[in-house]
Amino acid sequence: MSENQNAEAQQPVPPLVINGQYIKDLSFEVPAAPGIFADLNNTAPEINVHVDVSAQTLHNNVHEVVLTIKAVSTLKLGDKPEDTRPVFMVDLAYAGLFTLNVPEEHIQGVLLVDCAHILFPFARNIIANATRDGAFPPLLLQPIDFVQLFNMRMAQASAEANAAQKN
Repeated sequence: MSENQNAEAQQPVPPLVINGQYIKDLSFEVPAAPGIFADLNNTAPEINVHVDVSAQTLHNNVHEVVLTIKAVSTLKLGDKPEDTRPVFMVDLAYAGLFTLNVPEEHIQGVLLVDCAHILFPFARNIIANATRDGAFPPLLLQPIDFVQLFNMRMAQASAEANAAQKN
């Protein structure tokens, strides 16, 4: 073995490699424009945010992780449900391709926690820019606890498995 090949063989393999990141899907809507802008002068809107993370294996140890963030802003103009008007809706699927070199039992946690954590600042920036470019103050999402999200998902899967075994 040559010195070069020997050096390459001894270099440690990184546990996580970011192969690329991209917007998989982005939608921004202001369904009640232009009238909604006048209504916003008097009342602050409500904003509901939903976050999800999914992962799939593409080949060997290359995985796609998709961070999905949906934010819906509504404005309540009265006490009845029909008095609620949509302000804006933003829906982002931001993805990354990752090569993992970790033990099998850690793959799911690395994908749904660590990779999601890597993707989040970029997704947060895209949403802030989309809302700002849509004539609203930028929506600055607070940091997300992906460990808690992962633990909740695992608890739900365990509960569903237990319920299936009882039936």
